[in-house]
Amino acid sequence: MPIVPTSAIGAKFIGWGTSLPEKIITNDDLSKTLDTSDEWIRERTGIERRHVGGTTASLSIESGRKAIQMAGIDPLTIDALVLSTTTPDRTVPATSATVQHGLGLRCGAFDVNAACSGFVYALVVGHGLVAMGMRRILVIGTDTLSRITDWSDRNTAVLFADGSGAAIIDAVSGPGHLLGWDFDADGSLEDLLYAEIGGTLHMEGKEVFRRAVRIMVDSAEKSLKASGLTSNEIDLVVPHQANLRIIEAACKRLDIPMSKTAIILQDTGNTSSATIPLALFDAADHGRIKSGDNVLLVGFGAGMTAASAVIKWNQS
Repeated sequence: MPIVPTSAIGAKFIGWGTSLPEKIITNDDLSKTLDTSDEWIRERTGIERRHVGGTTASLSIESGRKAIQMAGIDPLTIDALVLSTTTPDRTVPATSATVQHGLGLRCGAFDVNAACSGFVYALVVGHGLVAMGMRRILVIGTDTLSRITDWSDRNTAVLFADGSGAAIIDAVSGPGHLLGWDFDADGSLEDLLYAEIGGTLHMEGKEVFRRAVRIMVDSAEKSLKASGLTSNEIDLVVPHQANLRIIEAACKRLDIPMSKTAIILQDTGNTSSATIPLALFDAADHGRIKSGDNVLLVGFGAGMTAASAVIKWNQS
């Protein structure tokens, strides 16, 4: 279980941005082509609509540009771009290269693929780069899952969608906002959720549900221990937005009320790497987080991966 060294150079958010495609597919739309209904989908997943369209690069460029504008910085001062995605636009090169060029950056750029846990992986990697001497990192989580979804499969078509969330973290003197974190993976479970190259997503839904709750809770507890906090001291949980039932079960085991949980999946569906930044920055934009609040980010994904982080919001 990693402990953030007190001697490490810290970082904090100075800007963020999000991007969702204009096209919206509702549950009623899906009921016209699938043996399903709005009531069936909402009851089992909590999802009501999802955004579909765009490329991973185009959505990333849009969210990244908004983050840069909010931070009020020169793009040339960004030292690295870390793009979390499981749906790159090409096999080669990394989509981060396209995004780097589109944003006018002059820095290192690379992709991270940890599926739906990816944004937290990328965020922690970004903090590691700061600790090693970089000053400013652009971290983006983007996926275009509609491209690898079988829209005739009721088990997956109702879940997945497209979106992007970006954040700029900046070095600070003294400890930053990352208090504790955890990564995990169990490769023996990779067949529960996968897509072959050129293929579409396959998922063992019931088993994913059971395993996801367990691995999310375990990771969250490790991050809480590393941060020195208890679940009672968490002001907001930002979970991976995969399924409302999974979120409810995980929060119950963590003894965190749903009133302290950021939920947007009803409007976005499961956007993989984008779900946590989309939910986090929606909460920030709507005043649900104040300076000094303790925020728990926690997700799970194909692999089966898990990642969590505890941050002190806007810690100076």
